[in-house]
Amino acid sequence: MAAITAHLAFSSFFYSSPKFRNSSPSRVRFSCSASKIHGDQMAFMDFPFVSSSHRDLMVDLVSTVETRLDSFLNPCGLPPDVQSYQNETGTAHAALHLRSGVQSSPIDFILGSWLHCKLPSGGALNITSLSAYLNSSTDAPNFLVELIQSSPTSMVLILDLPPRVDIVLDPDYLNTFYEDTQLDQHRQHLDKLSEVKPYYSSSLYIRSVVSPTAILVRIETEQLEEMIKTHVSPIAKEMLKTWLDVCAFGDRVVGESERVYLKKRDDMSKSKTIEIDLGSSLPRLFGQETANRVLEALREVF
Repeated sequence: MAAITAHLAFSSFFYSSPKFRNSSPSRVRFSCSASKIHGDQMAFMDFPFVSSSHRDLMVDLVSTVETRLDSFLNPCGLPPDVQSYQNETGTAHAALHLRSGVQSSPIDFILGSWLHCKLPSGGALNITSLSAYLNSSTDAPNFLVELIQSSPTSMVLILDLPPRVDIVLDPDYLNTFYEDTQLDQHRQHLDKLSEVKPYYSSSLYIRSVVSPTAILVRIETEQLEEMIKTHVSPIAKEMLKTWLDVCAFGDRVVGESERVYLKKRDDMSKSKTIEIDLGSSLPRLFGQETANRVLEALREVF
């Protein structure tokens, strides 16, 4: 499977700074629902802690995916205390949204999340992400977008259609999904901006599973709102459109032996995400009890 470990990639970002590593996990209390707001409970689609342009982008991406794939998706089946939760002190909040694909569709599931965590420095870390995964009926790439904001003037952007095969062994795959779609023009566009610098994840695994056209950049600017609106948003929307048109609705069928390989690869990626990435970061942010509850709910789908 594609780089599912990049989803909630805050695990590598969070622990790369000494001032974050020494923070201790907090006890947790659960909210009741992510679909509605009651009191201090926060809905997934509200994206309550980010700026207006950041929120507008995420709402547009999630809405586009759910509208285009509506007949392919089951309703979100996560328990209410997994859809939305926070720690006891109110310094960390999170929401998850997961819809699995119906049996006859090429969709495995779509997974969205946001996370807000107050930092010891007095600032806050805000992460929003959306991933869409295909099942073994096709070998087309998955979709991933993640915005990691650590200050009003700094953001890491991860945007990619991660491959699900070894591209070296399949040049047609490279042509179909990356060259013919001209995906690299988006990375090249951002690369020309003075406010944009390459971002290198501390996770070698994440760096090994992204595509040749992956966008992994750090944006540093006093006009971050305008940067998101003018540059990030159009690129993210165009890459999602490419994924929907070429990958999700593409006419690409694989044989039975290829399906066995794809399922094995996908399952390994899912397992690595749960046991290594999320298994290490969730307890520190929300405590072991919450981590166990969230991970167990995800395992039932993964």
